[in-house]
Amino acid sequence: MTRPRRRPGASVHRYPRSARLSELLREVLAQDLERIEDDRLDLVTITRVEVDSEMNRGIVFFDSALDESGDAEIIEAFGDHRVRLQGAVGRQVRAKKTPILDFRPDLVIRSAEHIDRILRENPIPQRPQDPNAIEVAAPRDEAESDDQGKSDDQDD
Repeated sequence: MTRPRRRPGASVHRYPRSARLSELLREVLAQDLERIEDDRLDLVTITRVEVDSEMNRGIVFFDSALDESGDAEIIEAFGDHRVRLQGAVGRQVRAKKTPILDFRPDLVIRSAEHIDRILRENPIPQRPQDPNAIEVAAPRDEAESDDQGKSDDQDD
């Protein structure tokens, strides 16, 4: 059995380099975030990182238990620790350059949570019966059949 030949310089990975770098950046930043002693970042999670194709910029998406109310303070805290976080990326990621990091709340997660909340608070209404559907008679209750039997006897 022969293996298909690879083009010289072709990647053996199944997904693009920017996607691999994005995931690696997320892991590095999440680990370093745990080491930062800043109360503003205590309830913050790095959800994903998007790196552009030239590896110049990386958008770091986060979520927190504070939702929108804490976003400004969290972004300010990330700004205060940007040099440290970019340094951690530079030390741990083998790349020719370190992308400049920009921090934003993850609106996709929040939208999903909002939709989930709406669905839980508003159960799905029963669908209207199809007027062309054939109705199946429900089994009678014994008490119901006894009542009908008595009324038939009384009419005699």
